[in-house]
Amino acid sequence: MSVMEDEIKQLIIDSLALEGMSITDINSQEALFNSGLGLDSIDALELGLAIRKKYDVRIDAEKDNVELIFASVANLTRFIQDEQQRSAQ
Repeated sequence: MSVMEDEIKQLIIDSLALEGMSITDINSQEALFNSGLGLDSIDALELGLAIRKKYDVRIDAEKDNVELIFASVANLTRFIQDEQQRSAQ
């Protein structure tokens, strides 16, 4: 488990006000929507805004494969790291 994955888990908990949860309650490979953590489309919008504020990374629903990006914490982490590397070049 990476430090960024833990940061993203905490960001999910904080930005979506998931009271009573800790980062250890979220599996990095677990689905964030439906049968997994149970998030919905409004949660995705809020989380997208939180990611943009914290990491200066924008997830574009028109261009990016949003379902794949938001599939898990691990996927979100990979996407953010890739975008940060791309913008640093």
